[in-house]
Parts: sequence; structure tokens; C-alpha cells
Amino acid sequence: MSGRTDSDAEPAIAEADGPDGHDDVHGADDMDHADDIDDVEDAGEARRARWTAAGTGGLLFLAGCAAALLRLTGASPALAPAAYALGAALCALAAVLGVRGRTRRALWLLVAGTAVMALGDQFD
Repeated sequence: MSGRTDSDAEPAIAEADGPDGHDDVHGADDMDHADDIDDVEDAGEARRARWTAAGTGGLLFLAGCAAALLRLTGASPALAPAAYALGAALCALAAVLGVRGRTRRALWLLVAGTAVMALGDQFD
């Protein structure tokens, strides 16, 4: 045994800490604060992406449903309203995925749904 007690080790620990009792080596508190700001900004961007995906999906769903109803009452072939309805369904699914945070998949479903509706427009 070296003859040191626990009370001998306490001054060494206190010297490593800053004046407020926290470890201030190389501005660690500043780095933690910057990380917190980045986390808040990332959370804000994710929230905006979710709302954008959900809003765009809902809007395209309504547009697709309206177009399907208009084509259904007209003299167009049956494939046109079916394409609009399918595109609207894909956009509705994208809106649901957007709300749940799956924004990349929602984006691809929005693209696919819009492409299917555009294809339905070619059948008219």
C-alpha cells in the first residue's frame, strides 16, 4: 500500500475541473453548446421535411382525386381515371409516410404518383 488516502486524491481532481466544477479543457462546454444548436437545427429541418412531405402528398392526393372524378364523368377511356386514382393513392401513402418521418420514401412515392397521374393524362 502506498500510504495515500482518498482525501489525497481529491485536490488533483479539483485542479482538473474549471472554476465551476466542470471540466473546461479546450472549451468542451462551447463544443457541447454547438452540438446542441446543431441538434435543434437538425430537428427543425426534419420537422419541416415531414410537414412538406405530408402537405404535398395531401395536396396531390386531392388533385388526383379531383382529376379522376372529372375524367370519370367525361368520355375518356376508363384507364385515365384509374391512373389518376392510382397516382392519388400513391400520393396519399406518401403523405402518411411523411408524417411518420420516412421523408425519402415519401419523396419517391410522390414522384411515382405524379408520374402515374401524368401517364393517365396521356391516355386522355
